[in-house]
Amino acid sequence: MSEELREEKKQPVKVNIFGQEYPIKSEADLKYVQMVADYLDRKMKEIADKIPTRTQTQIAVLAALNITDELFKERDDKEKKLSEVEEKTQSLIEWLDDKLIDE
Repeated sequence: MSEELREEKKQPVKVNIFGQEYPIKSEADLKYVQMVADYLDRKMKEIADKIPTRTQTQIAVLAALNITDELFKERDDKEKKLSEVEEKTQSLIEWLDDKLIDE
């Protein structure tokens, strides 16, 4: 897809994050963009409630660290589950092979 076509598909949406309005252009669904912005807004407000003496920049960085931590934990959990499924699948294949050979 050409760059011009991609630009045409981007829908502008204004989101409010921590009291600031940001115009966002994205190919993603507008509801999705709003959902992501709302999530970040909630995270920043949680941090500001816990540590009210921080600047907006510090709050944004701490929110980014918290969200990154969530992402890494989810990835790790996904990898562990995938590994378990692969091990169980391999065991099942070996069991089936044994049963088929015995027949």
